[in-house]
Amino acid sequence: MSFFRKIVILLVAVAFIQCAKENQYLIEKGKVGVLTNETTIKELNSIFIKDSIVSNLSLTDTISNKLFSVTNDEYVVFSKEGKKLLEIEPTQANDSTSKIKSIQIFDNSYKTNKGISLQSTFKDIHETYMVNNVETTLTSAMLFIDELNATIAIDKKELGLNSFSREEVTIDQIPDLAKIKYFTIWFN
Repeated sequence: MSFFRKIVILLVAVAFIQCAKENQYLIEKGKVGVLTNETTIKELNSIFIKDSIVSNLSLTDTISNKLFSVTNDEYVVFSKEGKKLLEIEPTQANDSTSKIKSIQIFDNSYKTNKGISLQSTFKDIHETYMVNNVETTLTSAMLFIDELNATIAIDKKELGLNSFSREEVTIDQIPDLAKIKYFTIWFN
């Protein structure tokens, strides 16, 4: 094999590896990295084999088969260094065959194909995606991005408001430099 051919093969291999690495952190509608709306909870351990998963499961009363808690199951993925990456909520509690309902993103490596990540500002989001709705919670302004089936929370402190205020927030009140508090992709 000629030297030129070896170089071409090496460059193609490097490009393929780089593309695969970027895709493991790509956020799209119905997809976060390799997780899709078809991924089941029992597959998480094999997908995140190099990472650590902590399961916070809701408890069921075995006599009446009712939940003791109003919280749902959640699976928190940590890197091997201990950094929180994702928080995954299934559609059904206590069911390993359940599909994923939502994924909350905590790692800056995850980005949309348009470059939006946890490090983005409101201006970045507003210039890149259509904000379909803004809802006010006790502590945040929630931006609804239908193109991604996502919600992006911006802390009221970023808006100059006190947490727990009942003041409604409109899109015009959000400063360009307001930072993302958290980013959730919904699969249903």
